[in-house]
Amino acid sequence: MSFKEDNLIQKKSFEFALEIIKLYSICKSQNEYVLSKQILRSGTSIGANVEEAIAAQSRRDFISKLSIANKEARETKYWLKLYQSSNLIQFDVTQYLIEIESIINILTKIIKTSSENL
Repeated sequence: MSFKEDNLIQKKSFEFALEIIKLYSICKSQNEYVLSKQILRSGTSIGANVEEAIAAQSRRDFISKLSIANKEARETKYWLKLYQSSNLIQFDVTQYLIEIESIINILTKIIKTSSENL
């Protein structure tokens, strides 16, 4: 998939979704289905909402779509922290937590800047 060179959040959210799909496969192989489905839904939804924001009809629509992406990112972070604390799977999710924190920070900054420029 090609991305605009300067669209960091589009690239990061897409790559994160790919990693979440891989994590989902690992979780399924360890017979864990409940949390993995939640993470799959929220983790892939981030990029989908970023894509919708790119095609927004107005600045308010753009902010709204990115705000949804930010909420999905925070939900994903919650599920990952549950995995980490529960030891439900035999897999270290630290890298996922680092990446989702980066995505949340980027989304928050874009939303804040866009809101200030309304």
